[in-house]
Amino acid sequence: MSHVAKEKAKLLNRLKRIRGQIEAIERAVEGDKECVRVLQQATSCRGAMDGFIAEVIEDHIREHMVDPNAGQGDPRRQAAEELDLYGTVDAAVCCLDGFNYISAEKLAEV
Repeated sequence: MSHVAKEKAKLLNRLKRIRGQIEAIERAVEGDKECVRVLQQATSCRGAMDGFIAEVIEDHIREHMVDPNAGQGDPRRQAAEELDLYGTVDAAVCCLDGFNYISAEKLAEV
């Protein structure tokens, strides 16, 4: 079972919220709202989408790229420790990128 399938309910809930935000942008445009209001809705939606992407990437890293059981000094183990310690993808990517396992650009393509 893929990590997306495992986290399906959580991801679908995020997408439903994003859909609601997109519909709010549409209503704002249709209602001739001020540009500031449209931009507020759009940036809110962008933030929600960034959160969705980060969630999928973090799950991908945890599932396919880090190994908490790897030997001491192995970047895959260090990445797992950083991810658990800081809870952010950035720390793990730095560890893995130093290992030339994956670059941030390549990770974004995954």
